[in-house]
Order: sequence, then structure tokens, then C-alpha cells
Amino acid sequence: MTVELSRADAVRTAAEAGVPAALADLGRLVRIPSVAFPGFDHAEVRRSAEAVAALAEGTGVFDSVVIRDAAVPGTDERGMPAVLATRAARNGRPTILLYAHHDVQPVGDEALWDTPPFEPTVRDGRLYGRGAADDKAGVMAHMGAIRALTEVLGDDFDLGINLFIEGEEEAGSRSFAQFLADNADALRADVIVVADSGNWDARTPAVTVSLRGNARFTLRIRTLEHASHSGMFGGAVPDAMMAAVKLLGTMWDDDGAVAVDGLLVRDADTPPYSEETLRDEAGLPAGVSPIGRDSILSRIWNKPSITVTGIDAPSVRNASNTLSPEVSVVISARIAPGQSAHDAYAALEAHLRARAPFGAELEFTDVDFGDGFLVDTSGWAVADARAAMDAAYGVAPVDLGVGGSIPFVSDLVREFPQAQILITGVEDPHARAHSPNESLHLDTFRHALVAEALLLERLDARAGA
Repeated sequence: MTVELSRADAVRTAAEAGVPAALADLGRLVRIPSVAFPGFDHAEVRRSAEAVAALAEGTGVFDSVVIRDAAVPGTDERGMPAVLATRAARNGRPTILLYAHHDVQPVGDEALWDTPPFEPTVRDGRLYGRGAADDKAGVMAHMGAIRALTEVLGDDFDLGINLFIEGEEEAGSRSFAQFLADNADALRADVIVVADSGNWDARTPAVTVSLRGNARFTLRIRTLEHASHSGMFGGAVPDAMMAAVKLLGTMWDDDGAVAVDGLLVRDADTPPYSEETLRDEAGLPAGVSPIGRDSILSRIWNKPSITVTGIDAPSVRNASNTLSPEVSVVISARIAPGQSAHDAYAALEAHLRARAPFGAELEFTDVDFGDGFLVDTSGWAVADARAAMDAAYGVAPVDLGVGGSIPFVSDLVREFPQAQILITGVEDPHARAHSPNESLHLDTFRHALVAEALLLERLDARAGA
């Protein structure tokens, strides 16, 4: 006796069968070094966009597939190429916008990679390579889900699908807001899926419900008009490095918790998470203690953090017995969800100006903001996404806070205030996104692709949304 599969079961079967092809295409994307940062070959970003556009064309579903860029506000520059594909909804069905990005982080020191960063390599159930997880896997989760839906239904479905694959997320999304404004009609949707987050672990899916904001800036500390001999004047003249060390140290207390008045804390419960898990996932050696107070996840999800991510000063190799006249540092602050990034930056600047030692001159430049985000989990789209994840993973999803930031989400909220926004992802805690040996857990990718295919099927079956 032949048992006819339900539509959802048929989509699931097609999605699982399509995983090998999706991984093969992912490997081809990983081979393209699409770094959008200044100083890198932006022709590779264009080549990556063209590869993604060809994949979108190959699904056969879209009414239009184009590669576009937008102006960078306040400059004469254009942003990096993005792929925009659209398919209109029919018969009262909703429209879903699927977002990911095809640009990647620079590789850093290649000597720290076990295998070449742009040669995809499979070992121990993981695919290694720059962008394998963040976020070319997000691109292929979208493509694989669309392929599964069309394999089962052909063109006989009514769901509207818009695809937006950005080309400069890692470089700061400088033209993102302008791109939204320029293409608002094409991008407008009832549901937006941002596939650029992570999961609780390799087995447990998650819906990201909160993101910290960020405030990033360059601080120049100057104490001298020119360099001077440390033997001739040391002990009487403050050098910029000493001033920088003393000033920067005021931003944390003895526990390593942020000590800047005006940076707020969000009051929200967090699930259990052990110090042992933190050490494993973050690579924290046994002799190094965690910083901060209260539950570990509250420190990561709901409290501010401050990191000095770069410094311009004499190198060890070029060190001489000299008092440095100036030092520049890059400060990256993560902001608790619910606080304006502009307000947080104002608190940081006021703190530093009030504590400049020895009258050191301070200059603040290259200021960049991104507000945090709190997801409204009461909508039908979140319920459908949770049901799809439960079916695909065989494990109920958890609500996840993320200590990182996706600043453009606030742009999506502003441009499309009626849309329900879902933040999902294909990463597990060991993906090492932005770090050497970035990798994708293959089973997590398979589950994520199947979950998105089931979500598309559920939305296509939803009338009158």
C-alpha cells in the first residue's frame, strides 16, 4: 500500500535530500574571498554577488533578480553590491523577506588557520572556511529552503518571497538604510527572516529575542607636542601611553564589570548556563577567571560591555626610549537592549572626558552607532517558526539573547514597522565566526535548512495573513 505524504512531509523530504547540493554550492561561495573592508579587492565582492544572483535565478521562482548598490550617505561612495530577488504574493498569502549577507570578515593571520581559509574543508562533522558559517551558510539555507518548496509545489504556491542578500554587513552596512529606502516597495514584507544569528547548541535551535546595541569610536589621547627622550624627561612629563592606560582602566571595576555611569542594565531572566560551558565555548583557560557579576548570561545578554579592539602605538619591534606624544585606540561598547546607542555613547564620552589624566587632550572620531533590539514574540510568525524548528530539529527551540549586535535590524523596524521580524541562524557556539578556523556544524545546517523549508510551507498555507 502506498502512503501519500502530506505536503509538509514532502517538503521536509525534499529539503533533506537537497542538503548535499546546498553544501556543494556553499563550498563554491566560500572559495570567493568577498571581503568588503577598505583595502581588499572589491571585485571579489562583485563576483560573490553574481554567484548568489545565479543561485537565485536557478530556483526558477523569482519574478526579478537584480544586483544593486546604494549611496553611502554623506559621501560620494557607493555601497557593496547586494542581490535583490522578488516574487509577488498571490491570493491573499503573506510575503516573507529572507535576509543574509554574502560578504565575510578578513581572515587575519593565516598562520592561525589549520587549513586555507578560502578552501572549504570538511572534517569532524564541520565545514571549515571563512564565511562557511557567517553568513554564506545563511544564504544557502534560504536557497535550499526555496528549492525544497518548489520541488514539491513547482510554481503552484502563493507565498510571496523576497530575497535580500547584502554585500557589506561585516564592513558596517554603511549603505543599508539608503538601500532600504531606495528599494522599499520591493523589500516590503509581512515577515522578515534575518538568518545571521546562532543556536543554543549544536542540537537545540533558538529564536533570537534580544540583541545588544553597539557604540564604536576611535579615541586619540595626546599629552605632548612631539616625542621626547624618556631618560631626559621621564618622571616629570606624562607620556600618552601612561595616560591611556590610566584613563582606559577607569571604565571597569575590580571585577571587570563596566563602571560607566549612564550605561543601563536590562532586567530579564536568563536560563542556566555554567562557567564550564563558558570556558568551553569561549576558549577561557583554567587559570583565567570570568569577569563581571550575576548570572553569566545576564552579563552577555543584558548588561553593557566595553572592549578595546585596536590600538595605534609604537610596536614592540620599534620600541625606543621615547615618551609617546599620542596614542589612538578603538573602543567597542555593547549596549543593553532597550538603551539608545546615542545615549550610551554620550555617557562614555562624558566619563572619559571627566577622567582624562594630567589634562590629556582627547579627540573622538569615527563614531558609529547601532541600537539593540527586542523581538515581539506574540505574533503568528514566531509561533510558526517555533513549530517548524521543533519539527526539523526534534527539539523545542529556546529563546536566545545575543550579546552581539545586528545594527541594521533597527533600520528594518523603522522602514517596515508592521513586519514581524524573526532572527534565526545556522551557527552553533563553536562556529568561531570572525575568528581563525571558522566552521559550520553540518547537522545544524541540515536542521536549519529543513526548518526554514517547513516555515515557508506553513506560511504558504496561511490564508488571509
